[in-house]
Amino acid sequence: MLKYDALGNNVSCPRAYGLHMGFKGYFTEHPASAGESYGEHFRVASHFSKELLIAGIACAVHAIVPNLFTTTGSSKVRQLHSEMTEGMRGQVQHDPEIDVAAEPQPAS
Repeated sequence: MLKYDALGNNVSCPRAYGLHMGFKGYFTEHPASAGESYGEHFRVASHFSKELLIAGIACAVHAIVPNLFTTTGSSKVRQLHSEMTEGMRGQVQHDPEIDVAAEPQPAS
């Protein structure tokens, strides 16, 4: 069972983010706590980031011209909240650009 502190940090393993944790652990521990692989988590988090960025721009335009984007910000927040809390994280639309970015890259 995973445990979280008041700030939402995973404290199930108190040493999870200590110096002894391997490099790979920094990229896999949190996605695993959400039941996702690194690639799945990257895709979902990128989707949320893109949607929030678009909504933020719409809100900024709305602040300047109140008749534009009158419901965009609030409707987007409701949509994303629904996706996150109703278990729809794995069902977000695939964005081909994000899928390509999530693929392992060859070491240089």
